[in-house]
Amino acid sequence: MATPAFDYYQTHRDRFLDGLKTLLKIPSISTLPEHKADVRRAAEFVANELRLMGMRGVEIIEGGANQNPLVYAEWLEAPGKPTLLLYGHYDVQPPDPLEEWVSPPFEPTIRNENIYARGAVDDKGQTYLLLKAVEGFLRTEGKLPINVKFLIEGEEEVGGEHIEEYVEKHPERLKADAALVCDTEMFAPELPTLTTGLRGLVYTEVEARGAAHDLHSGMYGGAAPNPFQALAEIVTGLKGPGGKIRIPGFYRRVKKPSRKELDAWKRLPFKEKEFLKKEVGSTALVGEKGIPVLERLWARPTLEVHGIRGGFTGEGAKTVIPAVATAKVSMRLVPDMDPREVIRQFTSYVKNLTPNGIRTTVRLLSSAPASVVSTESPYIAAAAEAMEQVFKKKTVYMRSGGSIPIVGLFSKHLGIPSVMMGFGLPDDNLHAPNEKFHLPNFYRGIEAVGRYFELLGR
Repeated sequence: MATPAFDYYQTHRDRFLDGLKTLLKIPSISTLPEHKADVRRAAEFVANELRLMGMRGVEIIEGGANQNPLVYAEWLEAPGKPTLLLYGHYDVQPPDPLEEWVSPPFEPTIRNENIYARGAVDDKGQTYLLLKAVEGFLRTEGKLPINVKFLIEGEEEVGGEHIEEYVEKHPERLKADAALVCDTEMFAPELPTLTTGLRGLVYTEVEARGAAHDLHSGMYGGAAPNPFQALAEIVTGLKGPGGKIRIPGFYRRVKKPSRKELDAWKRLPFKEKEFLKKEVGSTALVGEKGIPVLERLWARPTLEVHGIRGGFTGEGAKTVIPAVATAKVSMRLVPDMDPREVIRQFTSYVKNLTPNGIRTTVRLLSSAPASVVSTESPYIAAAAEAMEQVFKKKTVYMRSGGSIPIVGLFSKHLGIPSVMMGFGLPDDNLHAPNEKFHLPNFYRGIEAVGRYFELLGR
């Protein structure tokens, strides 16, 4: 059924695209201090958009000295109707390696109905469609079918310290019936999907120290401890070749998904060989034997090494035994696993694996619990119906192997479920060169969120 808001969505597509391009041109890389001013510009852009479309109480919320601002806005003029808390983030990952980009990462380029830029789908494009869905109602009808609050952050890619503090301290201001998060993907093109579960995360840095300073390998090799060798031994000791994590007690709280959920995953259009070729691109898949790939990705804990640094890596040769080396190691968690318990288990086992002559330190960089939302929730059911109306196919449910820490925070401090209605695709290259957002999904995402508002308003 056509309404003024949905006519608006159709007739303003070019303007929506121009606005998205403007946001994507801002290199709001939260992990690099030299882009602090760009992060601020992105926050101001979002706040200005909210003001122009008619939201109330628009505020840029400052944090500590090294924290990026939050953007808040509200429209609470639908008495008796539900309140949705709309979440997104305007910060992005670094674009490296730059030489692998077909077009520059901060010069949005359209090819084959996709817009290519860093942040296109994670999460500027999906945050911006939330704004445009609200704008359609406010510009044409002067009101919304429900009450909404926006909370947009600029630290999602670096741990979200500011928003974590804010949600914990201001539950009354953020009070809502449910949260809407557009920061996930569809299982396959043209297949409307709701994500009902996320793995948690424990991200650490392991430091290994040997001698008091770098040493000449000719004079001291064979006697002095080598932190790189130590890290290699620790890393290989943490996980066996069959994918089994060796940390004592690690699997104690891991539960198998329900038979109903496992059966539903089997019906999804998933082909292991196609996944290996098109998405992974390696010669073989790895992991726990006897456990299907989707279950390994969505419902099993993992341990991965992301990088090791130290010593000499420049051109030519330098025969040095480094005094210190560090490794970035993360673990993905499943429901019922407590991040604090996992950190203690991990730290204890690293100490146990540490070779003689080496001192190890484990630093926690970020953590978040896993989460699962019931498909019986009326907020999930309405979202599934909205997606079905727009995509003309029955909505499927999946979990995600990734982590969105805010979902756990909303559950813990606000007591609300998060509806994860995502419009990305599996090949969108999140955190990689040539990140993209499929433009038909951008436009349909705006409409699906608008339909969701209408359904909740009824």
